[in-house]
Amino acid sequence: MKQAHPLARHLDEFLWSSRLDEMPHWKSRLVWLGRLMYALGRDLTQGYLSLQAMSLVYTTLLSLVPLLAVSFSVLKGFGVHNQLEPILLQALEPLGEKAVEVTQRIIEFVDNTQVKVLGTVGLAVLLYTVLTLIQKIEQVFNYTWHADVGRPFAQRFGGYLSVLLVGPVLFVSALGLSASVRSSAFVNAVLSIEPFGTLIDALSRLAPFVLLTLAFAFIYVFVPNTRVRFRSAMIGALAAAFLWQTAGWVFARFMVSSTQYTAIYSSLAILILFMIWVYIAWLILLIGASIAFYHQHPEYLTVRSRELRLSNRLRERLALLVAGHIARAYRSGAPAWTGEGLSNALGVPKSNAQRILTMLEKEDFLVRSADDPPRYLPAHAPDAISVKSMLDGVRCYEERESGCRGTAPDSGIGEIEGRIDEAIAAALGSMTLADLAEALHEARPAVRDLGPDPESEPAFGESPPGGPQGPLAG
Repeated sequence: MKQAHPLARHLDEFLWSSRLDEMPHWKSRLVWLGRLMYALGRDLTQGYLSLQAMSLVYTTLLSLVPLLAVSFSVLKGFGVHNQLEPILLQALEPLGEKAVEVTQRIIEFVDNTQVKVLGTVGLAVLLYTVLTLIQKIEQVFNYTWHADVGRPFAQRFGGYLSVLLVGPVLFVSALGLSASVRSSAFVNAVLSIEPFGTLIDALSRLAPFVLLTLAFAFIYVFVPNTRVRFRSAMIGALAAAFLWQTAGWVFARFMVSSTQYTAIYSSLAILILFMIWVYIAWLILLIGASIAFYHQHPEYLTVRSRELRLSNRLRERLALLVAGHIARAYRSGAPAWTGEGLSNALGVPKSNAQRILTMLEKEDFLVRSADDPPRYLPAHAPDAISVKSMLDGVRCYEERESGCRGTAPDSGIGEIEGRIDEAIAAALGSMTLADLAEALHEARPAVRDLGPDPESEPAFGESPPGGPQGPLAG
């Protein structure tokens, strides 16, 4: 077997050998940043981010003109449709001189799309195309945030329409308000006084960066079908805005020396370069979303793979811990646990905790409430639920879900399995879920080895919403 390079071995030991809560503060932050860079590099090289960005490029090319046509129609109703071209030109600024030509072509297509004469069917197709783009964006962000369930159709339709109809108006209004404030007599008087003039001029140069950051933060909070903390969204948005500005500058320098592409691809060069920039733009937006996700869920940075794959032993242990904590909260009269609360308290990724909750729910050991997010309660009295039957349900869950009949029968193996099952039954006896809840120690759960301690390792100094023994609302 090929030995790893000493530098790679030392780096691997530095990143993964110790828990963050056992390190000095400065070292834990450095290790956290190293793990974040590793996770982003892994997601890029394994195709999670690049494939999603490429799929969004295809959807964007199909839906860009209908999207701008709808926005143009809305803005035209308020008499500010002329603002669409400068905004589009600014977004395509990295294309250099070709940005003007691309913008003019897109605006020509938009002008040729007469919404008033489309008819009912044409208008429905136009709106469907636009809503499909937003739905695709939501699916990609849900994948990034490990949100398995999308929004209900009614909620999705209402939310998408509000973005399409209100979003452009608010954005243009903000730009217009900024311009009107800058042209007011009071502001001009303040600008004439030093050092206020220099300071305000410097701040005005940061205005595009600030607006871009706020726009990204809005996307990160609104689009995923999960609760996103504003602080995490802002950190991801700041990183994405910085990457956007940097990539725009680099791409603009590249455009200056892109004459050979024009010679090779002729008139198609503009389209190809436009597609490349759209790909880079989506990739930057998704990288920012990933940074926001890993900041809010640092437990996903405790393993090398994107998903924590539990062994059979750890899955059974996690099932016992989840069921025991839920029963303990139920018996003590404490608020019921949420999926994210259990994830944080047990120090495991939310997807793993949710998988166990789904197993126990489908096997009729747990029920969920109608709250948002749902809380989990025992499906029956804890002293009426056998721990042995619960473990059997977890061990055999995939067999029943997939409908697999198993391997060919073998009497020798069947006898061994029978002895194993008898040994488990003898070890557990008549132990119930109530007994399991009483057996839980006050100390941190044993499954802590799978992830960080949310109390001792908050994300960048952010206090978690609860402790290992108290329900967390998420």
